[in-house]
Amino acid sequence: MAPKPRWGRGLLGVGCLGIAVLLFGGVVWAAWTFTRTSRPPSPLEDQCRITAVVDGEEHTVRLTTEQAENAAIIVGIALQRGLPARAATIAIATAYQESGIRNIDYGDRDSIGLFQQRPSQGWGTVEEIMDPYYSAGKFYDALVKIPNWQTGDINDVAQAVQRSGVPEGYRKHVTNARAIGSSMTGHSPASWTCHHSSPAAADPDGLRDYLDKTLGAGVTGEMSVVDRQLEARPPEPRLAWAVAVQGVAQGSRFGVASVTLEQQRWQLADDGLPDWQPIDVAIEGVAIGF
Repeated sequence: MAPKPRWGRGLLGVGCLGIAVLLFGGVVWAAWTFTRTSRPPSPLEDQCRITAVVDGEEHTVRLTTEQAENAAIIVGIALQRGLPARAATIAIATAYQESGIRNIDYGDRDSIGLFQQRPSQGWGTVEEIMDPYYSAGKFYDALVKIPNWQTGDINDVAQAVQRSGVPEGYRKHVTNARAIGSSMTGHSPASWTCHHSSPAAADPDGLRDYLDKTLGAGVTGEMSVVDRQLEARPPEPRLAWAVAVQGVAQGSRFGVASVTLEQQRWQLADDGLPDWQPIDVAIEGVAIGF
């Protein structure tokens, strides 16, 4: 007599194969989605471009408007706290890896936000972590407790803060993070430009409040708004450049048309990424036009 077919084992094999295919497809989809949403913008899209010298070579980074605005807050909090550019670099490298410098409300398990911090691990409530100011502050709180964070390998220091399942994941973002950190902390003057095709309405008072919240008076110095122009008097040239870059990076949000510092001016252009241009007469402080 012919043996009876073993349908149970066959169905089990098909089922396992189906689960494996679904799991693999989910992993591929997640990777594709992250790559697609965190990719650098094309030359025609709204974006910011940073060009700075890293390890003796000129390096260029492109960010979406969303990434630039988030990076501005992350670096701004470091400046407000009096932390060195290295702290900002570590934070940016971390946010690159964890979220693509996007304030996302999803992640692995209960991870959320710029740094994919987990409420269940004591980082704060969901509402708190989704606030970029809070999440950046909590990151720096943890960073400064890491032994030798100012001299250790950037990837390893970031991993010590995050305890990620991908411990080498931050390394590939270090060069970009160093360029962004150098520019936004004022160490690389005139290195940041943006293209905003549809900026918001002019809001000099809003930008003043933003700078006060993000950088603090110790960085901005005295600020005033006169005739649709925001003027700031930072205490030193490097910090003046940090304020100027904030104006450019947040230009779409507050309707910034120009930023002038020393004998250089950035002017919003309709057709691309404008370079900083020399002007005839140097000014004192930072002047942001709307």
